[in-house]
Amino acid sequence: MTIGIGLLGLGTVGAGVAAILATPAGRHPLVGELELRRVAVRDLNRPRTVELAAELLSTDPEAVVDDPAVDIVVEVMGGLEPARSLILRAIAAGKPVVTANKAVIARYGEEIAAAAARSGVYVLIEAAVGGGIPIIEPLKQSLGANRIQRVSGIINGTTNYILSRMAAEGAAYPDVLADAQRLGYAEADPAADVQGGDAADKIAILAGLAYGGPVPREAIPIEGIDQLDARDIAYAEQLGYVVKLLAVAQAMPSEQAVQLLDVRVHPTLLPKAHPLAGVNGVNNAILVEGDPVGQVMFYGPGAGAGPTASAVVADILNIAGIRQATGGRGTQAPLDPLLAAGSWRDCQLVESAVTSHRNYLRLRTSDRAGVIGAIGTCFGEAGVSIQSIVQFETQSAGGAEIVVITHEVCEANFRQALAAIEALTDVQAVAACLRTL
Repeated sequence: MTIGIGLLGLGTVGAGVAAILATPAGRHPLVGELELRRVAVRDLNRPRTVELAAELLSTDPEAVVDDPAVDIVVEVMGGLEPARSLILRAIAAGKPVVTANKAVIARYGEEIAAAAARSGVYVLIEAAVGGGIPIIEPLKQSLGANRIQRVSGIINGTTNYILSRMAAEGAAYPDVLADAQRLGYAEADPAADVQGGDAADKIAILAGLAYGGPVPREAIPIEGIDQLDARDIAYAEQLGYVVKLLAVAQAMPSEQAVQLLDVRVHPTLLPKAHPLAGVNGVNNAILVEGDPVGQVMFYGPGAGAGPTASAVVADILNIAGIRQATGGRGTQAPLDPLLAAGSWRDCQLVESAVTSHRNYLRLRTSDRAGVIGAIGTCFGEAGVSIQSIVQFETQSAGGAEIVVITHEVCEANFRQALAAIEALTDVQAVAACLRTL
């Protein structure tokens, strides 16, 4: 049974998918049953890394979706529109969809899932998070017996490359960013990566799967690495930590039917013994903590033609296998509830003030006796317990830098202490404030 594939986009990932489909030898036999029927591109004359027959190419993506020879629509064009509309068009036509589009799924996943359920088709998204790392299907299926306590991950390769270089070389952020752009690890406009938006898209998707309900992408607190000072990475190293841009989704206690969640993206100090601390370069990793499984970590290349195309074709094979098993009955075959992964409860993000975290704080102060004591008093009066407090030498005459790491504390108490510290005469500035695991 040959299964026709319609490909929307022939960029880095699309070309990778086309290359896999064109070379089935040595792969799962089902790959040989997949045939690329139509491909939507922006420019018919653009040079490409994969050779395709001219009659396969079209500048009309709707024609690719509507083509009766196309059984499965694969969307790898990126962006919000027309990608969202094309996905919904394919669903309305009764065609399953495979997409790598994290931005669309993070913002319109609920709408797309509802449409897919009505039409009785699958929308699979393994490539949307973590490139070639299998994390979506494990959350939907393999870890389904667990109560997920926390999902935390390094899920943006650009920022991880930058932070790894800053830590290894003591280099400044602007210099490493420029290198990353020259090497192709960072876009000309790197805002989505370095300001945390890309990681927020991905953690919204992971949280929705881990906890069984949609997470509002726009409500996720985000802090990127673009304001990070190299000295905080150096101080973290001296104190036994590394700094990573972490995306976290954590279950919060709740007496209601609604699952309360703490979901966030920010630079984080990780103890060097933490499983995620050794993830360097452009690699990604996701740590899932659940009951009864304990800790499970998924690690590998988080982007690129090969890894992402691998995940896309894996999703195509999932759908192709079902079509083959059901004799191609398509919408008449009931959907596998684990593979389809519909929502089964409501999720709600909690206010940051009620969450609890450890914190790293760097203060610029006067170099005078009693300053550390005054800072400690502010913390004590707010009910904040200090793990360590260290004074570092500075080159400015009469000045000092004091670095504090707290024990886990309610965010509201920490903010109360911080306001009191900022009001101290000898505190010149709060130079940095980062979360700590």
